Amino acid sequence: MAGYDELMVHYRRNRIPGASYFFTLTLENRSARSLVEHIQLLGDSMRKAQQRAPFRVQAIVVLPEHLHAVWTLPDGDADYAARWRAIKADFTHALIKQGTPLKPRPEGGYRLWQRRFWEHTLRDELDVERHIDYIHFNPVKHGHVARAADWPHSSFHRYVREGVYAADWGVATADGVGGFGER
Repeated sequence: MAGYDELMVHYRRNRIPGASYFFTLTLENRSARSLVEHIQLLGDSMRKAQQRAPFRVQAIVVLPEHLHAVWTLPDGDADYAARWRAIKADFTHALIKQGTPLKPRPEGGYRLWQRRFWEHTLRDELDVERHIDYIHFNPVKHGHVARAADWPHSSFHRYVREGVYAADWGVATADGVGGFGER
């Protein structure tokens, strides 16, 4: 039976210029809290990448050990992988520069991020809305907060200011599963 790495060699990403994509990126150590503990460095890394190669962040949530985002790329551009590579590298180097100890990988780089990331090409507006809801509800789903409004590292707050969500959207239910609520 083929191993994970052998199977991933055959994985092909969908690249559609100007499309919207849903992403999940995860730290190698799922118990780490590096993303929220260093949220400013992560934000700086994302802004630098946007300056070099523009993209629109439609929604994002940063949790302790992973993040989800919906991006829309410019017309004629489908290179989201280079943008994520730049963000991950810049964040990693910023952590090292401030003295965070990271173990090197034998093949190069550092043991911070999982090597790959999840990407899903969003098919239509309903798909976009569902993934944005998923992003904003994620801190509740993982038990970090009881209400989406209580998680500070999310574009949820922008959506409330813009009138897309009510401030009480995304509240955990009595059975602990929760629901997205109504828009």
